[in-house]
Amino acid sequence: MKTVIVLGTRPEIIKLAPIIKKLKNSSLIFTGQHYDYDMSLQFIKQLGLPTPNYSLNISKTNPSQQMGEIIIKLSKILSKIKPDTVIVQGDTNTVLAASISSLKSKIPVSHVESGLRSFDWRMPEEHNRIATDHMSELLFAPTKNSRKNLENEKVHGKIFVTGNTVIDSINMYSKISAKKSSLEILHDEYILVTLHRAENVDNKTTLSSIISAILKSNANFIFPIHPKTIKRLKEFKLYEKLKQSKNVILLNSVGYFEILELMKNCSFILSDSGGIQEEATATSIRKKVLVMRKTTDRPESVKNGFSTVIGTQESKIMKNIKKTLDDPKIKSNNMPFGKGNSSEKIIKILKNNF
Repeated sequence: MKTVIVLGTRPEIIKLAPIIKKLKNSSLIFTGQHYDYDMSLQFIKQLGLPTPNYSLNISKTNPSQQMGEIIIKLSKILSKIKPDTVIVQGDTNTVLAASISSLKSKIPVSHVESGLRSFDWRMPEEHNRIATDHMSELLFAPTKNSRKNLENEKVHGKIFVTGNTVIDSINMYSKISAKKSSLEILHDEYILVTLHRAENVDNKTTLSSIISAILKSNANFIFPIHPKTIKRLKEFKLYEKLKQSKNVILLNSVGYFEILELMKNCSFILSDSGGIQEEATATSIRKKVLVMRKTTDRPESVKNGFSTVIGTQESKIMKNIKKTLDDPKIKSNNMPFGKGNSSEKIIKILKNNF
């Protein structure tokens, strides 16, 4: 079996790492979708993954131009390799572009983390994953709920419930993260904040509401800031307010070992990330996540008491921060995204089909 794995962002690197480490005779193609290109390559090195066989060095930032560039460059590489399948993960522009390129090259698409739905068409990720799911031959759904979404949409490919590979990654790397992390945590008790969704950071009113709630809360926060978020905070005149505050420690984007340590040692998490909602359920983390969104594509996390969707209004954010500070404990013993053997299941299915 000859495979190609296409990835372009740090979440994809993290979630595909267990598959890359176990899957032989596979070519790795890195698109460089994130504009922090060197940092993403550093992630690959940090996780002990092989140097990509091909790096596309995407120059465009406009989503449609970006995907067009990926499709053109990737199709040329696929025609040389002629793999049995192209493996993609998640819901990024890289995933959709790689799926289109593969489909038009008559190469089957295998989609890791398929079937997630927020039912919120404002999210570009929703467009990407729906289209990719309907182009895929093998669909690796992390949960039964994801499988149900795919069945309801009558996708043509084969569906398999495998759990989520992010749990595999946490099990693999959390054992060494304390030694590998270069971060000194300055608070005994703190709330971890992450923020990057376009519907939050690109909207001045929404972003102002979130930042105001953080600044007015009587709690300590550690906030590793995504490069895009920094840009918007400065554009909307919010960055200096955060920088001068006494209760928020700002960090530049951190590596995977650093974010694992921040998650492991925090009181709870305030975030708009989908991946963090999954990661927080892992045995070594088990932290409450307050989700600053109107919807979530990880309802399993909410159902099992790990996450609460709190919206983006200042008053609701402050109310939920106070409530969770009083009782941050996770009461559920469930593992909604699997025990950490998803990559093994996926590889076995791939071998049985190609």
